[in-house]
Amino acid sequence: MTAENFNLTDYLSRIGYDGEVHPDVATLTQLVQKQLRSIPFENTEVQAGRIPSLVPEDIVNKVLLHGRGGYCYEINGIFAMALTAIGFEWYFAGARPMFYPMRRPKTHMVVIVRIKGRDYLCDTGFGGYALRAPMEIVEGEAVQDGDRFRMERVDGEYVLSSLIQGEWQRQYGFALQPQEWIEFSLANYFNATHPDTIFTQKKLAIMQTPNGRKILVDNELKLIENGELEKLEVEYESALKEYFGLELFEK
Repeated sequence: MTAENFNLTDYLSRIGYDGEVHPDVATLTQLVQKQLRSIPFENTEVQAGRIPSLVPEDIVNKVLLHGRGGYCYEINGIFAMALTAIGFEWYFAGARPMFYPMRRPKTHMVVIVRIKGRDYLCDTGFGGYALRAPMEIVEGEAVQDGDRFRMERVDGEYVLSSLIQGEWQRQYGFALQPQEWIEFSLANYFNATHPDTIFTQKKLAIMQTPNGRKILVDNELKLIENGELEKLEVEYESALKEYFGLELFEK
């Protein structure tokens, strides 16, 4: 994944990374964590009635030059550009969201990174109760910043679950099958236009903090720190600016 206007130094500055970078697990972990805490998962462009561009240069303009966030294709896309620049071995994979009440197509996109023969699931663009760091793709549980995750094999695919308020909830399923960037163009159109997707139904902004998450859905703000949940009724536009540093897209 490359773009003519992508500059690794600009990316590292955007996520607040000031150390050396190498194609290893330590660097990968720092990249994921710092991006999750600096680039918000948000759908303001979709809510403005627009279909987000998947042209790589447009993503760089939006996320790096204009300081916005985006959803999976955009912010996992910018993450993949950084992986390419650093020299990681990686590929995109399609994932099936499992938080809907009915079976959904594989409209989510994740990044699989291979280091020394081991595969790691990386996802900076899922929002909600998503991973907080890379997770090796093997069956079992992992704890990341106090959050618990589980990877299991179901019907030939891997399923990621999160422990939320004492209950395991499936997030998405995926296979270790590389997908080309162009394959996500239809999913992007679907997510941005279909009336049954969460992106057209809800106004969203989500970002992780070192010890928790900020989750804004319409006029409800959840602040989660050290396992403690605070719910606030807010005015969406004001909360978007105060907690995420974002302005609304003009319609």
